[in-house]
Amino acid sequence: MGLLEKKIEPDIEGLLEVIQRRSSTVHRTPHGGRHRAEGKRVYHIELFLDEEIRQQVCARFDLATNLGRGERFAELKRDIELHAFLGYDAFRFGLRSGDVFKLPHLYANDTTGVAAQSRGQREWSEEHAGPIRSWQDFESYPWPEVCEIDFGPLEWLQKNLPENMGCYELTAHILEVTSWLFGYETFCYKIFDEADLVDAVFQKVGMFYEQFTRTLCDFSCVRLIWGSDDMGFRTSTLVSVEVLREKVLPWHKRCAQIAHEHNRPYLLHSCGNLEEIMDDLINDVGIDAKHSFEDAIMPVTEAKKKYGDRIALLGGLDVDFLCRADEQAIRKRVRETLATCLPGGGYCLGTGNTVANYIPLDNYLIMLDEGRKFLAG
Repeated sequence: MGLLEKKIEPDIEGLLEVIQRRSSTVHRTPHGGRHRAEGKRVYHIELFLDEEIRQQVCARFDLATNLGRGERFAELKRDIELHAFLGYDAFRFGLRSGDVFKLPHLYANDTTGVAAQSRGQREWSEEHAGPIRSWQDFESYPWPEVCEIDFGPLEWLQKNLPENMGCYELTAHILEVTSWLFGYETFCYKIFDEADLVDAVFQKVGMFYEQFTRTLCDFSCVRLIWGSDDMGFRTSTLVSVEVLREKVLPWHKRCAQIAHEHNRPYLLHSCGNLEEIMDDLINDVGIDAKHSFEDAIMPVTEAKKKYGDRIALLGGLDVDFLCRADEQAIRKRVRETLATCLPGGGYCLGTGNTVANYIPLDNYLIMLDEGRKFLAG
């Protein structure tokens, strides 16, 4: 049997049951053992797939070949077919709310080792100085409004997304956008030198994402709310725990409350070591699931043992591992991860971060394929 020949039908209700840890079913493993695992099968989820990966999957499997060029929503039609084929029950549709904040970027050549998946150039936010350095900058900055975002793609999905699928967009980039507006280095100084200016920027950013989250909840096809806010690096949080508790987490709590008021789970993607604030995220903010895991910080299997009785854990196949490992090692890691994380429910298979364009396509597909084969009967 070739890669992905075992078919999976989208099942958004089953995915939500897993994320919200609402039911458990006994399954038989490929080795004859039995354990309890949330849902009817292994569910898959990703923050998003890089465009280069999406294009390569379509080319490999002859997907979306009949879409008319130039159609406004041709990419959304493609993404529905693509994600259903890959076995996803929900996918990110890409309003990219972070892009409405005008920010300086730096650029370098894309050194991706797989030529067909290269985008030619990579970009990232300027770390030293952003557009806001003074109160004058704050007053003159073109603060975006949610009403300025083109919700046309979401309106189209509301009418055209299959009933067995859902969609989502990333929200609540609270610390990320605030630090980018100053430049991370300048931001760290301003926390102490001009705390009132930092507070004012947090207020502007937080209010934007509160309204954006509320607007997303107005669309019934948006079945989950996914906050995305990198708050850590390998050994610690990016700013002090006190700053996070005072200035960042209250906005995530508000977004989570809005999600829960509208019967949506609130997921959090955040890279880095968040051990010092995990209890805050679970007990106070009220996250339903945590995403982004790195072996060098805490493997998802360890996170499952530590937090799996309180929240769902999402993804966790380390991206560096997926880039370097061979097929046998990937399949073994997938089986070991599922054997640890499925019992008791609340786990979805996926990468530790995103399906980045530098992950070899076959390695990504092998991860999905092994997940499809894990549960039988």
